[in-house]
Amino acid sequence: MTAGRTTNSQSVNWCTPPKYVDAVKTVFGGKIFLDPCSNEWSIVNAETEYRLPEKDGIRESWNYPTIYVNPPYGSDKKNKTTIKHWLYKCTHAHKNYGSEVLALVPVATNTSHWKEYVWGRAAAVCFLYDTRLRFLVEGKNEGKGAPMSCAMICWSNEIDIFRDVFIEYGAVVDLRHLQGKQIGCKGSEVRGKRASDLEPLIFFIKDRKNA
Repeated sequence: MTAGRTTNSQSVNWCTPPKYVDAVKTVFGGKIFLDPCSNEWSIVNAETEYRLPEKDGIRESWNYPTIYVNPPYGSDKKNKTTIKHWLYKCTHAHKNYGSEVLALVPVATNTSHWKEYVWGRAAAVCFLYDTRLRFLVEGKNEGKGAPMSCAMICWSNEIDIFRDVFIEYGAVVDLRHLQGKQIGCKGSEVRGKRASDLEPLIFFIKDRKNA
């Protein structure tokens, strides 16, 4: 699951499958300007790539129009970073530079990084139908699936293209009405409220049976 960074769980590089690279490029109008988690086996082919050990994507600038992130899913003990640092960078790039950012991450809705940088910050999320997404392991399709479900998260000012593209791969949820709110953490604006008092989440799901 790493993309150019070593984790405490695995030292191999798990690269994004071709179908999702193509989908990301479609959302971005054909061009990915930055891949901050690149490695020698990556097929993302962004205009700018950050790779360890030469460049650490956590510490370099993310001031680019479009950014695709497939971060390491574990922790980097040497640099003292976790996936939470990567999601912070996604949020920061969109807020400060107006970057459109897509990130492929594990579904972990109860974690602090989702509560702080997805709920209330992202514009949309696609919960992928691939229950064990098969990454390219150091450039090879070894048929191994990820040990958890994955999602594609979108930080953008609009979600129409993201929705239209990723509805082919999963259930897309519009999160824009949650933006700016604290969700699921201490001081949350939704704690203690009845379901009838809250705005509903909007799901976009394609009828796969009749597709």
